[in-house]
Amino acid sequence: MTQVNNIELLHWLDHTLEAHKFKDYCPNGLQVEGKTDIRRIVTGVTASLALLQAAVKHNADAVIVHHGWFWKNENPCIRGPKKARIALTLQHELNLYGYHLPLDAHPTLGNNVQLAQQLDLEPERDAQGQVIGCGPDGLVWLGRPKAAMTRQAMSQLISSRLGREPLLVGNADAPVQRVAWCTGGAQGFMEAAIAAGADLYITGEASEQNYHLALENNVGFIAAGHHATERYGVLALGQAIAKQFGVEVEFIDVDNPI
Repeated sequence: MTQVNNIELLHWLDHTLEAHKFKDYCPNGLQVEGKTDIRRIVTGVTASLALLQAAVKHNADAVIVHHGWFWKNENPCIRGPKKARIALTLQHELNLYGYHLPLDAHPTLGNNVQLAQQLDLEPERDAQGQVIGCGPDGLVWLGRPKAAMTRQAMSQLISSRLGREPLLVGNADAPVQRVAWCTGGAQGFMEAAIAAGADLYITGEASEQNYHLALENNVGFIAAGHHATERYGVLALGQAIAKQFGVEVEFIDVDNPI
């Protein structure tokens, strides 16, 4: 069976996702070191106990996620659910890799570009072919729908493609001309999207102020689900790993309605 060294995989991931470019809220890379040789990999959105248990059941040697561990300002004590997760990982010598902002931003494997493919959005690009973005580190992408549609039609497309009933705020019948989007918990970047000229902002979660920002600026707002908008980057990453190294990679979707 084909295998890859855990440190070789780490170096490839770090290089591919350009992890060094990001000042993140958590460590990116190999968060828990396990077996040296990796033959089977499980990918998923979040390193929850349920995903780790599924990885053990599938005889995985490594788990790769978007939401890993050791977040800034979290309680450092290893107790309760945190203890259970870490104990299971160490018991089965799982390698746990987590990539947060690097996986959001990657131009071909990232959450933003993968969501654009799911929703038939065409990113705007500059003369050098780079995606035009706004907000911190350009994490909010700008673009247009490939076909003319209203905000309501976009909401219905999201429901169909992502399997979620999204929250839509604003005039549902207004046409969508310029879209801004950022997956996950990026509701705080809405003002940057408005300043960039977007008439619709799509993200995963909603906060109280998004309602007022949408109505007072005549801009549509859609919350499509944090988990639902961030399935596709880690799925694409796993497919790239399988192609690069020939190891077995399986995406397991431990669903989360938030």
